[in-house]
Amino acid sequence: MKIRLESFRDCLDGGVPGNIATVSPDGIPNIAYLSQVQYVDSEHVALSYQFFNTTRRNILASPYAKAAVIDPRTAAHYRLSLQYLRTESQGPVFESMKAKLAGIASHTGMSGVFRLLGSDIYRVLDIERVPGQTLPAPPARQNLLAALRACAEAMHGHADLEALLTGVLGCLEHQFEIRHAMVLMLDAAAGRLYTVASRGYAASGAGAEIALGDGVIGVAAREGTPIRIGHFAAEYSYGRAIRESLESSGEAGRMATEIPLPGLAQVRSQLAVPIRAGGRTLGVLYMESPHDQRFGYDDEDALVALAGQLGMAIQLMPQGDGDEALVPSAPPQHARGPNVVVRHYAQNDSIFLDDDYLIKGVAGSIFCALVRDYLERGRVSFSNKELRLDRRIRLPDLSDNLEARLILLGRRLEERGACVRIEKTGRGRIELRVDRPLELVDIE
Repeated sequence: MKIRLESFRDCLDGGVPGNIATVSPDGIPNIAYLSQVQYVDSEHVALSYQFFNTTRRNILASPYAKAAVIDPRTAAHYRLSLQYLRTESQGPVFESMKAKLAGIASHTGMSGVFRLLGSDIYRVLDIERVPGQTLPAPPARQNLLAALRACAEAMHGHADLEALLTGVLGCLEHQFEIRHAMVLMLDAAAGRLYTVASRGYAASGAGAEIALGDGVIGVAAREGTPIRIGHFAAEYSYGRAIRESLESSGEAGRMATEIPLPGLAQVRSQLAVPIRAGGRTLGVLYMESPHDQRFGYDDEDALVALAGQLGMAIQLMPQGDGDEALVPSAPPQHARGPNVVVRHYAQNDSIFLDDDYLIKGVAGSIFCALVRDYLERGRVSFSNKELRLDRRIRLPDLSDNLEARLILLGRRLEERGACVRIEKTGRGRIELRVDRPLELVDIE
């Protein structure tokens, strides 16, 4: 092919609907509009299979078709010769198309009609440029390769995970002009992702959780593939999805302990990119915008590369366990005033400070262990190494992410204005700062 498929990927984002031409076994031609054409690789595209209609019958009888797509910016017109290979009803391509179709359906008022049954995979046999006048291409918003290089260079030299994640989110804003983003780490054992860093929101949402498979974030993590939506999609609205999921499962009472996920009130574009290293998913880099079609194929490519760099940086970062022996120290003398009751619920390690919910899960068990040692042994200084080996905490064996859990615990304490704080005192060292007397109550 003289024209490369990746050179006009913007035509495949649904800005202008394409069409497909097929022919029946008895020679009758048929032309139909396409809801979606998805770029798969330099030799393949995927078309949305939504209805068992004439197009579908013709393709199953004869696997050849012609598809026409139009660049929404320049009106350049391309014609693709295609050969049908197979239909996928699950996996990365299907999930990516399903999410995009939800946005297209909502944008066009067809949410009750559009439903993806499968992704039809086609081999691209030839590409023709249809003659005709076109408009000049608009100038690029930014040089994405230069932005990626700047972000990759900025990752070097960070001493710990918190500094690394804060630096990456800062680079997204300054280099990519992405002002609303967050990083979530995967707890594979629990099948959930939890927020550890965010930028551009009134509240950090540290500790907010998303289940694998929920929304663009959960699907990106489950499938290990980027998920991008260019228009608002009601079924991918996180606040609604979480609330309905809890109510339908009879767990509405859990809403009192759910930390709200930070997010825009009117999100129009979403991009979730898995953070991967060593062949496994560590978490998700999530970005959103109040503007339609904010993220295109080129943005997706650059941010997938950035997330790969971030995954390697996380994987290679020293554990920072500290080497020197710790000496137990006396509790601070300025802890005064009424007691604060720390309620620990053993069932899910949720923690309440008096009646104020703090955190749950592994981060909750860490906090409980710290408070227990403070009250029973007078300790305020701890090392990452001993916490990693502490059987009370029950860290997952695979990629325990202790540092990430300490980050979100520290941020939750700070955001709640708690009488207890966690402060770093050196490499792999933390100290408990307590302003009021504590009372630990275990509830089975």
